[in-house]
Amino acid sequence: MVKINGIHHVAIKANGVDKFNETIRFYNEILGLPIIRRWEKGGALCAMLDTGNGILELFSNAECEPQLGPLRHIAFSVESVDDCIEAVRAAGYEITVEPKDVDIPSDPVYPIRVGFCIGAAGEEVEFFTAK
Repeated sequence: MVKINGIHHVAIKANGVDKFNETIRFYNEILGLPIIRRWEKGGALCAMLDTGNGILELFSNAECEPQLGPLRHIAFSVESVDDCIEAVRAAGYEITVEPKDVDIPSDPVYPIRVGFCIGAAGEEVEFFTAK
């Protein structure tokens, strides 16, 4: 039987160097994820940022603007959904779902607080806190 230990990283491809630099700024300067590695491969800029329990890997070589596909969003476990939404709002990014409390109707009910924005590369980002 195969054993999965967890998710190591999630990769985002930005469309070109300018979007890559904006994406680095979004995750590093606005959301505070430390850059742990940077390199260049085949003309593409690359970086890894530490999320605390995994890695966000960024590349500059997307061939087009992102399209909504089977991967819907990246969800970060955060101390304060409201603080994260305010930080990205202050930096000028689109908020798609204002912070709100939700009771997921599971058994047992799972009370959470969430908010969503669009990140620098066009990706959907969720800020999530279990209550």
